[in-house]
Amino acid sequence: MEAEKVAVRQGSGNLIAIIRLKGRVNIKEEEEKTLQLLRLKKKYNMSIYPKDLPGLDGMLNKVRHLVTWGEINEETLEEVLRKRGRISGNRRLNDAALKELFNIDSVHVLAQKIFNGEIKLHEQEKIKPIFRLHPPKGGFKRSTRKYFEVGGELGYRGDAINELIRKMI
Repeated sequence: MEAEKVAVRQGSGNLIAIIRLKGRVNIKEEEEKTLQLLRLKKKYNMSIYPKDLPGLDGMLNKVRHLVTWGEINEETLEEVLRKRGRISGNRRLNDAALKELFNIDSVHVLAQKIFNGEIKLHEQEKIKPIFRLHPPKGGFKRSTRKYFEVGGELGYRGDAINELIRKMI
Protein backbone atom coordinates (compact mmCIF):
# COMPACT_ATOMS: atom_id res chain seq x y z
CA MET A 1 0.00 0.00 0.00
CA GLU A 2 2.83 2.41 0.82
CA ALA A 3 4.44 1.68 -2.57
CA GLU A 4 1.30 3.07 -4.25
CA LYS A 5 1.62 6.40 -2.44
CA VAL A 6 5.29 6.78 -3.36
CA ALA A 7 4.63 5.80 -6.99
CA VAL A 8 2.31 8.77 -7.49
CA ARG A 9 5.16 11.20 -6.86
CA GLN A 10 7.69 9.51 -9.13
CA GLY A 11 7.76 9.90 -12.92
CA SER A 12 8.60 12.57 -15.44
CA GLY A 13 5.36 14.51 -15.99
CA ASN A 14 3.72 17.12 -13.82
CA LEU A 15 0.13 16.19 -14.73
CA ILE A 16 -1.72 13.05 -13.64
CA ALA A 17 -4.38 11.55 -15.91
CA ILE A 18 -6.94 9.42 -14.02
CA ILE A 19 -9.28 7.04 -15.86
CA ARG A 20 -12.19 5.21 -14.24
CA LEU A 21 -12.24 1.58 -15.37
CA LYS A 22 -14.97 0.11 -13.16
CA GLY A 23 -18.70 0.84 -13.11
CA ARG A 24 -21.08 1.52 -10.23
CA VAL A 25 -21.96 -2.00 -9.07
CA ASN A 26 -20.74 -3.10 -5.60
CA ILE A 27 -18.97 0.18 -4.82
CA LYS A 28 -18.97 1.58 -1.29
CA GLU A 29 -20.56 4.95 -0.68
CA GLU A 30 -17.29 6.62 0.37
CA GLU A 31 -15.54 5.31 -2.76
CA GLU A 32 -18.33 6.72 -4.92
CA LYS A 33 -18.00 10.07 -3.14
CA THR A 34 -14.23 10.08 -3.80
CA LEU A 35 -14.84 9.33 -7.47
CA GLN A 36 -17.31 12.22 -7.64
CA LEU A 37 -14.71 14.53 -6.09
CA LEU A 38 -12.30 13.39 -8.82
CA ARG A 39 -15.13 14.07 -11.34
CA LEU A 40 -15.13 10.46 -12.48
CA LYS A 41 -18.86 9.78 -12.43
CA LYS A 42 -19.00 7.23 -15.25
CA LYS A 43 -16.92 4.38 -16.56
CA TYR A 44 -14.17 5.47 -19.03
CA ASN A 45 -14.23 9.09 -17.90
CA MET A 46 -10.83 10.75 -17.57
CA SER A 47 -9.77 13.78 -15.56
CA ILE A 48 -6.42 15.54 -15.40
CA TYR A 49 -4.92 17.05 -12.25
CA PRO A 50 -1.57 18.56 -11.27
CA LYS A 51 0.65 16.04 -9.51
CA ASP A 52 1.18 18.28 -6.47
CA LEU A 53 -2.53 18.80 -5.72
CA PRO A 54 -3.09 18.40 -1.95
CA GLY A 55 -5.06 15.27 -1.06
CA LEU A 56 -4.73 13.65 -4.48
CA ASP A 57 -2.50 10.84 -3.21
CA GLY A 58 -5.01 9.83 -0.54
CA MET A 59 -7.96 9.93 -2.93
CA LEU A 60 -6.12 7.79 -5.49
CA ASN A 61 -5.11 5.36 -2.77
CA LYS A 62 -8.76 5.01 -1.71
CA VAL A 63 -10.04 4.20 -5.23
CA ARG A 64 -6.97 2.44 -6.67
CA HIS A 65 -9.00 -0.73 -7.33
CA LEU A 66 -11.44 1.25 -9.54
CA VAL A 67 -9.16 3.55 -11.56
CA THR A 68 -5.83 3.70 -13.33
CA TRP A 69 -3.54 6.73 -13.43
CA GLY A 70 -0.17 7.96 -14.60
CA GLU A 71 1.76 10.91 -15.96
CA ILE A 72 0.35 12.24 -19.22
CA ASN A 73 2.77 13.75 -21.74
CA GLU A 74 2.22 16.91 -23.77
CA GLU A 75 1.56 15.18 -27.11
CA THR A 76 -1.15 12.95 -25.64
CA LEU A 77 -2.67 15.93 -23.81
CA GLU A 78 -2.90 17.86 -27.08
CA GLU A 79 -4.51 14.89 -28.83
CA VAL A 80 -7.07 14.47 -26.03
CA LEU A 81 -7.93 18.18 -26.07
CA ARG A 82 -8.29 18.18 -29.85
CA LYS A 83 -10.44 15.04 -30.13
CA ARG A 84 -12.29 14.85 -26.81
CA GLY A 85 -12.16 18.39 -25.38
CA ARG A 86 -15.47 20.17 -24.83
CA ILE A 87 -16.44 23.67 -23.83
CA SER A 88 -19.64 24.80 -22.13
CA GLY A 89 -22.72 23.87 -24.12
CA ASN A 90 -21.05 20.55 -25.01
CA ARG A 91 -19.42 22.12 -28.06
CA ARG A 92 -16.12 20.82 -29.40
CA LEU A 93 -12.93 22.51 -28.35
CA ASN A 94 -11.40 24.01 -31.49
CA ASP A 95 -9.13 26.89 -32.47
CA ALA A 96 -12.02 29.33 -33.08
CA ALA A 97 -13.53 28.65 -29.64
CA LEU A 98 -10.13 29.09 -27.98
CA LYS A 99 -9.61 32.43 -29.69
CA GLU A 100 -13.00 33.56 -28.38
CA LEU A 101 -12.61 32.24 -24.80
CA PHE A 102 -8.92 32.58 -23.94
CA ASN A 103 -7.41 34.60 -26.79
CA ILE A 104 -5.22 31.56 -27.56
CA ASP A 105 -4.45 30.73 -31.18
CA SER A 106 -4.53 26.92 -31.14
CA VAL A 107 -5.09 23.75 -29.17
CA HIS A 108 -1.32 23.19 -29.28
CA VAL A 109 -0.69 26.42 -27.33
CA LEU A 110 -3.45 25.50 -24.85
CA ALA A 111 -1.86 22.08 -24.28
CA GLN A 112 1.50 23.74 -23.63
CA LYS A 113 -0.03 26.16 -21.11
CA ILE A 114 -1.87 23.37 -19.29
CA PHE A 115 1.22 21.17 -19.27
CA ASN A 116 3.41 23.99 -17.90
CA GLY A 117 0.86 24.85 -15.19
CA GLU A 118 -0.14 28.28 -16.52
CA ILE A 119 -3.74 27.09 -16.93
CA LYS A 120 -5.16 24.66 -14.38
CA LEU A 121 -7.70 22.47 -16.14
CA HIS A 122 -9.48 21.40 -12.94
CA GLU A 123 -10.21 25.05 -12.05
CA GLN A 124 -11.59 26.08 -15.44
CA GLU A 125 -15.25 26.82 -15.95
CA LYS A 126 -15.05 27.38 -19.71
CA ILE A 127 -13.44 24.03 -20.58
CA LYS A 128 -15.04 20.86 -19.26
CA PRO A 129 -12.52 19.17 -16.95
CA ILE A 130 -13.58 15.62 -17.82
CA PHE A 131 -13.04 13.72 -21.04
CA ARG A 132 -15.40 10.97 -22.15
CA LEU A 133 -13.35 8.18 -23.68
CA HIS A 134 -14.23 4.99 -25.55
CA PRO A 135 -13.31 1.52 -24.31
CA PRO A 136 -9.80 0.75 -25.61
CA LYS A 137 -9.52 -0.36 -29.22
CA GLY A 138 -8.59 -4.02 -29.23
CA GLY A 139 -9.74 -4.39 -25.63
CA PHE A 140 -7.69 -4.62 -22.49
CA LYS A 141 -4.69 -6.90 -22.84
CA ARG A 142 -4.64 -7.70 -19.13
CA SER A 143 -7.09 -8.33 -16.32
CA THR A 144 -9.18 -5.43 -15.07
CA ARG A 145 -9.23 -7.09 -11.64
CA LYS A 146 -5.49 -6.90 -10.94
CA TYR A 147 -3.06 -4.05 -10.42
CA PHE A 148 -0.72 -2.94 -13.18
CA GLU A 149 2.38 -4.04 -11.25
CA VAL A 150 1.19 -7.66 -11.13
CA GLY A 151 -0.09 -7.91 -14.70
CA GLY A 152 -3.41 -6.08 -14.57
CA GLU A 153 -4.86 -2.74 -15.64
CA LEU A 154 -5.71 -1.00 -12.35
CA GLY A 155 -3.63 1.37 -10.23
CA TYR A 156 -0.54 3.41 -11.03
CA ARG A 157 1.00 2.82 -14.46
CA GLY A 158 3.38 5.78 -14.95
CA ASP A 159 4.08 6.78 -18.55
CA ALA A 160 2.20 3.72 -19.88
CA ILE A 161 -1.02 5.71 -19.35
CA ASN A 162 -0.29 7.54 -22.63
CA GLU A 163 -0.56 4.34 -24.64
CA LEU A 164 -3.88 3.46 -22.99
CA ILE A 165 -5.27 6.97 -23.58
CA ARG A 166 -4.36 6.82 -27.28
CA LYS A 167 -6.22 3.49 -27.55
CA MET A 168 -9.27 5.05 -25.87
CA ILE A 169 -9.50 8.29 -27.86
